[in-house]
Amino acid sequence: MFKILAKINKLILPSFTKQGLDLAKAKKWQLAIIGYRYYVTSRALD
Repeated sequence: MFKILAKINKLILPSFTKQGLDLAKAKKWQLAIIGYRYYVTSRALD
């Protein structure tokens, strides 16, 4: 299930690393998206 969710996230959610976002200057909603994507990706790799 997490593999499918990770593919959907890759298509829908923005990639902040490609945009060159500095984590120290990120807004709270951007940090929430980054944390969510990290959680889903780490679960998909298991």
